[in-house]
Amino acid sequence: MPNVTVRVGAVLIALGLVAYLASGLASLTALIPAAFGAVLVGLGVAAKVDGHAQTMMHFAMVVALLGLIGSVGELFALPALLSGTAANPAAVMARAAMAVLLIAYLALGVRSFIAARRAR
Repeated sequence: MPNVTVRVGAVLIALGLVAYLASGLASLTALIPAAFGAVLVGLGVAAKVDGHAQTMMHFAMVVALLGLIGSVGELFALPALLSGTAANPAAVMARAAMAVLLIAYLALGVRSFIAARRAR
């Protein structure tokens, strides 16, 4: 799971940077996915240290849940994006992508925690 965490974090960093560039370097809030990604990368790397994997992965799940809470609302704005009436299409796309990515990551994390519990 630490490797998955690093990869998801890297994708979030890339998403944030692309969103920031798409905003014409005008919106610092476009870097929010990159901030969550950087934290996840750090936690994924820290989880590779012996004896800290479980704690770091729990922290990573909390960070992912907070990111999901902040971005899930954009999933409801997708119909406006598709109809062309979204106020800020780039922000809707970036935050919706972040929400979908974090939903998948959280599902993998929960599955991993259940498997680890059963293995004991």
